[in-house]
Amino acid sequence: MKLQQLHYIVEVLHNNLNVSKTAEHLYTSQPGISKQIRMLEDELGLEIFARSGKHLSHVTAVGEQIIGLAQEILSKTQAIKAVAAEHTHPQQGNLTIATTHTQARYTLPKVIAPFIQRYPEVSLHMHQGSPTQISEAAAQGQADFAIATEALHLYQSLVMLPCYHWNRSLLVQPGHPLAQVNKVTIEELGQFPLVTYVHGFTGRSELDNAFNNAKITPKIVFTATDADVIKTYVRMGLGVGVLASMAYEPEKDTDLVAIPAGHLFAASTTKIGFRRSTFLRAYMYDFIEGFAPHLSRSKVEQAMAMQRQEDIDALFSHMQLPTL
Repeated sequence: MKLQQLHYIVEVLHNNLNVSKTAEHLYTSQPGISKQIRMLEDELGLEIFARSGKHLSHVTAVGEQIIGLAQEILSKTQAIKAVAAEHTHPQQGNLTIATTHTQARYTLPKVIAPFIQRYPEVSLHMHQGSPTQISEAAAQGQADFAIATEALHLYQSLVMLPCYHWNRSLLVQPGHPLAQVNKVTIEELGQFPLVTYVHGFTGRSELDNAFNNAKITPKIVFTATDADVIKTYVRMGLGVGVLASMAYEPEKDTDLVAIPAGHLFAASTTKIGFRRSTFLRAYMYDFIEGFAPHLSRSKVEQAMAMQRQEDIDALFSHMQLPTL
Protein backbone atom coordinates (compact mmCIF):
# COMPACT_ATOMS: atom_id res chain seq x y z
CA MET A 1 0.00 0.00 0.00
CA LYS A 2 1.38 3.36 -1.05
CA LEU A 3 0.47 6.92 -0.06
CA GLN A 4 0.17 7.66 -3.78
CA GLN A 5 -2.59 5.05 -4.08
CA LEU A 6 -4.46 6.56 -1.15
CA HIS A 7 -4.07 9.97 -2.71
CA TYR A 8 -5.53 8.70 -5.98
CA ILE A 9 -8.68 7.16 -4.47
CA VAL A 10 -9.37 10.33 -2.48
CA GLU A 11 -8.88 12.55 -5.53
CA VAL A 12 -11.08 10.32 -7.70
CA LEU A 13 -13.86 10.76 -5.16
CA HIS A 14 -13.34 14.55 -5.13
CA ASN A 15 -13.59 14.56 -8.94
CA ASN A 16 -16.94 12.76 -9.00
CA LEU A 17 -15.36 9.40 -9.96
CA ASN A 18 -14.05 10.89 -13.19
CA VAL A 19 -10.60 9.36 -13.62
CA SER A 20 -9.76 11.49 -16.66
CA LYS A 21 -10.51 14.68 -14.75
CA THR A 22 -8.51 13.39 -11.79
CA ALA A 23 -5.53 12.66 -14.02
CA GLU A 24 -5.74 16.15 -15.50
CA HIS A 25 -5.92 17.68 -12.04
CA LEU A 26 -2.91 15.68 -10.81
CA TYR A 27 -0.90 16.11 -14.03
CA THR A 28 -0.58 12.38 -14.57
CA SER A 29 -2.08 9.73 -16.85
CA GLN A 30 -5.49 8.13 -16.60
CA PRO A 31 -4.10 4.58 -17.13
CA GLY A 32 -1.58 5.18 -14.36
CA ILE A 33 -4.29 6.14 -11.86
CA SER A 34 -6.52 3.23 -12.89
CA LYS A 35 -3.63 0.78 -12.55
CA GLN A 36 -2.71 2.00 -9.07
CA ILE A 37 -6.32 1.80 -7.88
CA ARG A 38 -6.58 -1.75 -9.20
CA MET A 39 -3.33 -2.70 -7.50
CA LEU A 40 -4.63 -1.36 -4.20
CA GLU A 41 -7.92 -3.21 -4.60
CA ASP A 42 -6.07 -6.44 -5.46
CA GLU A 43 -3.88 -6.05 -2.38
CA LEU A 44 -6.92 -5.51 -0.17
CA GLY A 45 -8.96 -8.22 -1.88
CA LEU A 46 -12.03 -6.04 -2.48
CA GLU A 47 -13.42 -3.28 -4.66
CA ILE A 48 -13.25 0.32 -3.50
CA PHE A 49 -15.16 1.48 -6.57
CA ALA A 50 -17.95 -0.36 -8.36
CA ARG A 51 -17.70 -0.28 -12.14
CA SER A 52 -20.03 -0.09 -15.10
CA GLY A 53 -17.98 -1.12 -18.11
CA LYS A 54 -14.81 0.95 -18.07
CA HIS A 55 -16.28 3.66 -15.85
CA LEU A 56 -16.50 3.94 -12.09
CA SER A 57 -20.16 4.00 -11.10
CA HIS A 58 -20.10 4.46 -7.32
CA VAL A 59 -18.10 3.94 -4.16
CA THR A 60 -18.76 0.62 -2.46
CA ALA A 61 -19.80 0.51 1.20
CA VAL A 62 -16.39 -0.72 2.32
CA GLY A 63 -14.79 1.72 -0.12
CA GLU A 64 -16.38 4.61 1.76
CA GLN A 65 -14.71 3.44 4.96
CA ILE A 66 -11.36 2.99 3.23
CA ILE A 67 -11.47 6.42 1.60
CA GLY A 68 -12.39 7.97 4.94
CA LEU A 69 -9.34 6.40 6.54
CA ALA A 70 -7.21 7.41 3.56
CA GLN A 71 -8.25 11.02 4.04
CA GLU A 72 -7.23 10.85 7.68
CA ILE A 73 -3.85 9.34 6.78
CA LEU A 74 -3.16 11.95 4.11
CA SER A 75 -4.18 14.67 6.53
CA LYS A 76 -1.72 13.31 9.08
CA THR A 77 1.09 13.31 6.52
CA GLN A 78 0.38 16.99 5.85
CA ALA A 79 0.41 17.63 9.58
CA ILE A 80 3.82 15.95 9.87
CA LYS A 81 5.17 18.21 7.13
CA ALA A 82 3.65 21.23 8.88
CA VAL A 83 5.27 20.28 12.19
CA ALA A 84 8.64 20.00 10.47
CA ALA A 85 8.20 23.30 8.65
CA GLU A 86 7.24 25.02 11.91
CA HIS A 87 10.67 24.13 13.30
CA THR A 88 12.78 24.57 10.17
CA HIS A 89 11.12 27.58 8.50
CA PRO A 90 8.68 29.14 10.99
CA GLN A 91 8.21 32.31 8.93
CA GLN A 92 7.56 30.51 5.64
CA GLY A 93 4.57 28.58 4.40
CA ASN A 94 1.21 28.75 2.70
CA LEU A 95 -2.21 29.86 3.87
CA THR A 96 -5.32 29.24 1.81
CA ILE A 97 -8.58 30.90 2.80
CA ALA A 98 -11.93 30.04 1.28
CA THR A 99 -14.62 32.65 1.82
CA THR A 100 -17.51 34.62 0.35
CA HIS A 101 -17.36 37.90 -1.53
CA THR A 102 -18.74 39.83 1.44
CA GLN A 103 -15.97 38.61 3.75
CA ALA A 104 -13.25 39.06 1.12
CA ARG A 105 -14.43 42.55 0.22
CA TYR A 106 -15.48 44.09 3.52
CA THR A 107 -13.89 42.36 6.54
CA LEU A 108 -10.69 40.61 5.46
CA PRO A 109 -8.69 43.50 3.91
CA LYS A 110 -7.96 45.04 7.32
CA VAL A 111 -6.70 41.63 8.49
CA ILE A 112 -4.76 40.65 5.37
CA ALA A 113 -2.66 43.82 5.15
CA PRO A 114 -0.96 43.53 8.58
CA PHE A 115 -0.68 39.76 8.19
CA ILE A 116 1.28 40.10 4.94
CA GLN A 117 3.46 42.77 6.51
CA ARG A 118 4.27 40.49 9.46
CA TYR A 119 4.69 37.31 7.38
CA PRO A 120 6.05 38.39 3.97
CA GLU A 121 7.29 34.85 3.25
CA VAL A 122 3.91 33.22 3.74
CA SER A 123 2.14 32.68 0.42
CA LEU A 124 -1.48 33.73 0.90
CA HIS A 125 -4.26 32.45 -1.36
CA MET A 126 -7.92 33.38 -1.24
CA HIS A 127 -10.73 31.51 -3.00
CA GLN A 128 -14.28 32.80 -3.23
CA GLY A 129 -17.32 30.60 -3.55
CA SER A 130 -20.66 29.65 -2.07
CA PRO A 131 -20.76 28.72 1.63
CA THR A 132 -21.16 25.05 0.69
CA GLN A 133 -18.17 25.19 -1.68
CA ILE A 134 -16.15 26.99 0.98
CA SER A 135 -16.95 24.45 3.68
CA GLU A 136 -16.27 21.55 1.35
CA ALA A 137 -12.89 23.01 0.38
CA ALA A 138 -11.86 23.11 4.04
CA ALA A 139 -13.26 19.65 4.76
CA GLN A 140 -11.32 18.20 1.81
CA GLY A 141 -8.08 19.93 2.72
CA GLN A 142 -8.12 22.27 -0.28
CA ALA A 143 -8.28 25.28 2.05
CA ASP A 144 -6.81 25.83 5.51
CA PHE A 145 -9.65 28.05 6.70
CA ALA A 146 -13.26 28.46 5.69
CA ILE A 147 -14.84 31.79 6.66
CA ALA A 148 -18.58 31.95 6.17
CA THR A 149 -21.96 32.39 7.81
CA GLU A 150 -23.85 29.53 6.20
CA ALA A 151 -23.17 25.80 5.63
CA LEU A 152 -20.17 25.20 7.93
CA HIS A 153 -22.37 23.10 10.21
CA LEU A 154 -22.89 20.59 7.40
CA TYR A 155 -19.35 19.26 7.79
CA GLN A 156 -18.71 17.43 11.04
CA SER A 157 -14.96 17.21 10.33
CA LEU A 158 -14.60 20.96 10.86
CA VAL A 159 -13.88 22.84 14.06
CA MET A 160 -16.08 25.94 13.88
CA LEU A 161 -15.27 29.03 15.94
CA PRO A 162 -17.55 32.09 16.18
CA CYS A 163 -15.97 35.35 15.02
CA TYR A 164 -18.61 38.08 15.10
CA HIS A 165 -22.32 38.82 14.81
CA TRP A 166 -23.77 40.98 12.07
CA ASN A 167 -27.12 42.09 10.76
CA ARG A 168 -28.66 43.68 7.72
CA SER A 169 -29.61 47.06 6.37
CA LEU A 170 -32.13 48.06 3.75
CA LEU A 171 -30.76 50.14 0.89
CA VAL A 172 -33.02 52.47 -1.08
CA GLN A 173 -32.75 55.53 -3.26
CA PRO A 174 -33.27 58.85 -1.41
CA GLY A 175 -36.81 59.34 -2.77
CA HIS A 176 -38.05 55.88 -1.89
CA PRO A 177 -41.14 55.68 0.41
CA LEU A 178 -39.25 53.58 2.99
CA ALA A 179 -36.64 56.32 3.35
CA GLN A 180 -39.28 58.36 5.17
CA VAL A 181 -40.35 55.58 7.56
CA ASN A 182 -39.00 55.79 11.11
CA LYS A 183 -38.99 52.03 11.79
CA VAL A 184 -39.84 49.75 8.87
CA THR A 185 -42.04 46.74 9.63
CA ILE A 186 -41.81 43.38 7.90
CA GLU A 187 -45.28 44.02 6.44
CA GLU A 188 -44.15 47.32 4.93
CA LEU A 189 -41.02 45.75 3.52
CA GLY A 190 -43.07 42.94 2.02
CA GLN A 191 -44.91 45.43 -0.16
CA PHE A 192 -41.82 46.23 -2.22
CA PRO A 193 -39.66 44.20 -4.63
CA LEU A 194 -36.41 43.08 -3.03
CA VAL A 195 -32.85 42.71 -4.24
CA THR A 196 -30.79 40.45 -2.00
CA TYR A 197 -28.40 37.52 -1.71
CA VAL A 198 -28.79 34.18 -3.46
CA HIS A 199 -30.31 31.52 -1.23
CA GLY A 200 -27.58 29.95 0.89
CA PHE A 201 -25.36 33.03 0.82
CA THR A 202 -24.43 35.50 3.55
CA GLY A 203 -27.15 34.90 6.09
CA ARG A 204 -29.96 34.72 3.53
CA SER A 205 -31.69 32.08 5.71
CA GLU A 206 -32.51 34.68 8.37
CA LEU A 207 -34.30 36.83 5.79
CA ASP A 208 -36.34 33.84 4.68
CA ASN A 209 -37.14 32.94 8.28
CA ALA A 210 -38.38 36.44 9.08
CA PHE A 211 -40.82 36.46 6.17
CA ASN A 212 -41.92 32.88 6.84
CA ASN A 213 -42.65 33.71 10.49
CA ALA A 214 -44.76 36.68 9.36
CA LYS A 215 -46.50 34.43 6.80
CA ILE A 216 -45.49 36.82 4.03
CA THR A 217 -44.07 35.82 0.66
CA PRO A 218 -41.31 38.32 -0.19
CA LYS A 219 -41.17 39.79 -3.68
CA ILE A 220 -37.57 38.89 -4.47
CA VAL A 221 -36.91 40.11 -8.02
CA PHE A 222 -33.13 39.80 -8.20
CA THR A 223 -30.48 37.85 -6.31
CA ALA A 224 -26.70 37.97 -6.38
CA THR A 225 -23.69 36.64 -4.48
CA ASP A 226 -21.97 40.02 -4.57
CA ALA A 227 -23.08 42.94 -2.36
CA ASP A 228 -21.71 45.44 -4.88
CA VAL A 229 -23.93 43.92 -7.57
CA ILE A 230 -26.93 44.25 -5.24
CA LYS A 231 -26.14 47.94 -4.75
CA THR A 232 -25.85 48.43 -8.50
CA TYR A 233 -29.38 47.15 -9.06
CA VAL A 234 -30.78 49.19 -6.19
CA ARG A 235 -29.32 52.22 -7.96
CA MET A 236 -31.17 51.12 -11.09
CA GLY A 237 -34.42 51.22 -9.15
CA LEU A 238 -35.02 47.48 -9.38
CA GLY A 239 -35.98 47.13 -5.73
CA VAL A 240 -35.07 47.52 -2.06
CA GLY A 241 -31.67 46.08 -1.25
CA VAL A 242 -31.35 43.77 1.75
CA LEU A 243 -27.70 43.13 2.51
CA ALA A 244 -25.11 42.94 5.27
CA SER A 245 -24.77 46.28 7.06
CA MET A 246 -20.98 46.04 6.70
CA ALA A 247 -21.42 46.27 2.92
CA TYR A 248 -22.82 49.80 3.14
CA GLU A 249 -20.02 52.37 2.90
CA PRO A 250 -21.34 55.86 3.75
CA GLU A 251 -18.39 57.65 2.17
CA LYS A 252 -18.83 55.79 -1.13
CA ASP A 253 -22.55 55.01 -1.23
CA THR A 254 -23.64 58.63 -0.91
CA ASP A 255 -26.44 58.13 -3.44
CA LEU A 256 -28.12 55.47 -1.30
CA VAL A 257 -29.95 55.56 2.01
CA ALA A 258 -29.26 52.80 4.54
CA ILE A 259 -32.09 51.84 6.88
CA PRO A 260 -31.22 49.66 9.90
CA ALA A 261 -33.04 46.32 9.77
CA GLY A 262 -31.73 44.62 12.89
CA HIS A 263 -35.23 44.62 14.37
CA LEU A 264 -36.57 42.71 11.36
CA PHE A 265 -34.03 39.90 11.09
CA ALA A 266 -32.19 37.78 13.63
CA ALA A 267 -28.46 38.45 13.76
CA SER A 268 -26.15 36.07 11.92
CA THR A 269 -22.79 34.79 13.10
CA THR A 270 -19.73 34.48 10.89
CA LYS A 271 -17.46 31.58 11.81
CA ILE A 272 -14.03 30.34 10.87
CA GLY A 273 -13.70 26.61 10.30
CA PHE A 274 -10.80 24.22 9.82
CA ARG A 275 -10.27 20.46 9.85
CA ARG A 276 -9.84 18.81 13.22
CA SER A 277 -6.71 17.08 11.95
CA THR A 278 -5.03 20.34 10.93
CA PHE A 279 -1.75 21.24 12.59
CA LEU A 280 -2.00 24.99 13.01
CA ARG A 281 1.22 26.84 12.34
CA ALA A 282 2.06 29.87 14.51
CA TYR A 283 1.13 32.23 11.68
CA MET A 284 -2.24 30.48 11.39
CA TYR A 285 -3.00 31.18 15.04
CA ASP A 286 -1.99 34.80 14.43
CA PHE A 287 -4.30 35.04 11.45
CA ILE A 288 -7.25 33.72 13.45
CA GLU A 289 -6.62 36.16 16.29
CA GLY A 290 -6.18 39.01 13.83
CA PHE A 291 -9.58 38.23 12.33
CA ALA A 292 -11.30 37.59 15.67
CA PRO A 293 -9.28 39.02 18.62
CA HIS A 294 -11.17 36.92 21.19
CA LEU A 295 -9.87 33.74 19.51
CA SER A 296 -6.47 33.68 21.19
CA ARG A 297 -4.16 30.73 20.67
CA SER A 298 -5.03 29.30 24.08
CA LYS A 299 -8.76 29.59 23.38
CA VAL A 300 -8.40 27.95 19.96
CA GLU A 301 -6.36 25.11 21.44
CA GLN A 302 -8.99 24.65 24.14
CA ALA A 303 -11.66 24.34 21.46
CA MET A 304 -9.55 21.93 19.38
CA ALA A 305 -9.22 19.60 22.37
CA MET A 306 -13.00 19.16 22.45
CA GLN A 307 -14.50 16.26 20.54
CA ARG A 308 -17.96 17.68 19.91
CA GLN A 309 -18.99 20.90 18.21
CA GLU A 310 -21.72 21.27 20.85
CA ASP A 311 -19.01 21.58 23.52
CA ILE A 312 -17.17 24.17 21.43
CA ASP A 313 -20.38 26.17 21.04
CA ALA A 314 -20.91 26.03 24.81
CA LEU A 315 -17.36 27.32 25.35
CA PHE A 316 -18.24 30.53 23.53
CA SER A 317 -21.92 30.76 24.48
CA HIS A 318 -21.31 33.26 27.29
CA MET A 319 -18.74 35.30 25.39
CA GLN A 320 -19.89 38.64 24.04
CA LEU A 321 -18.86 38.66 20.41
CA PRO A 322 -18.33 41.89 18.49
CA THR A 323 -21.15 43.06 16.24
CA LEU A 324 -20.48 44.56 12.82
